[in-house]
Amino acid sequence: MEATHEGIKTVGANNHCNFSSTSDLCICIVTWNMNGQVSYEDIEELVRGDRKFDLLVVGLQEVPRSNISRLLQKALADTHILLGKAIMQSLHLYVLGPKNPDLFIKELKVDKHAVGGLGGLIGRKKGAVAVRITCKGIHLVFISCHLSAHARNVEERNSQCRHISHSLFSKNWNPYARAAQVTVWLGDLNYRVQGINTLPARNLIQKDLHSLLTSKDQLLQEAERGQIFNGYCEGTLAFKPTYKYNIGSSNYDTSYKVRVPSWTDRILFKVEDSEKIDATLHSYESIDSIYSSDHKPVKAHLCLEVNRQSSSPSNRAITGVQS
Repeated sequence: MEATHEGIKTVGANNHCNFSSTSDLCICIVTWNMNGQVSYEDIEELVRGDRKFDLLVVGLQEVPRSNISRLLQKALADTHILLGKAIMQSLHLYVLGPKNPDLFIKELKVDKHAVGGLGGLIGRKKGAVAVRITCKGIHLVFISCHLSAHARNVEERNSQCRHISHSLFSKNWNPYARAAQVTVWLGDLNYRVQGINTLPARNLIQKDLHSLLTSKDQLLQEAERGQIFNGYCEGTLAFKPTYKYNIGSSNYDTSYKVRVPSWTDRILFKVEDSEKIDATLHSYESIDSIYSSDHKPVKAHLCLEVNRQSSSPSNRAITGVQS
């Protein structure tokens, strides 16, 4: 553990983007825990919207045994093609780019790493899948993860984050491999809102969302303690907690467990050298119009711009992904 830590920096979203006219690389990132259910209409809704992005990154958890790749490609047939994918049972990660792109992709590698058991259901794996890609000269790593559930398992999630970070892409070590300049974690991280009962939490969702987040969110607390995600950024959580909903509705859990609503589904990013690459977050939001899961999807729009006046990236070895 580093002697000093920064925690997670909350960044505001600049809602205007010219889609690559001023940026080198525009990326749309989506994460969704599907709860073992899928429909083509939901996939269409998941990727609906402006299609001018250079890269579309879709991370899915608790994926059913369906051909999700085919459904994604069908929904995006007019605009995008599949560049690469990483799959480990119910954990999927897809990277898509525009048809006839001019992305100058030099490498695309995948990796996966399991942690813990099967999450209580056969075939629903905990761990992470990752894609490492060099696009327009920018070295990127995308990690889609599903960590251990339940509010009490904070230390287990912390350990899983660290283990995944140090294990991904550490096999077949190449001393000439370039380090990741931008790392994006997305997925069902399963960090919960703690220290409050469900009814007071639901009242705060309506009256003071910021207070609930800053005082009760485990992910921000553990990062502040220096346990995880040192130096990462996340957009302002201006949307309601994404878990747990009654399936088929936008109502929070009314089962006998009446779970405390939590922001389990997150997208975090880290730029290794902000003097060389400027990252601008243009949006960070949930997709409330999908009802087939007990989770709501989360989407981010991130644009990167290379500082041409800075020195070129060094050929530092990559032996993992920093957390």
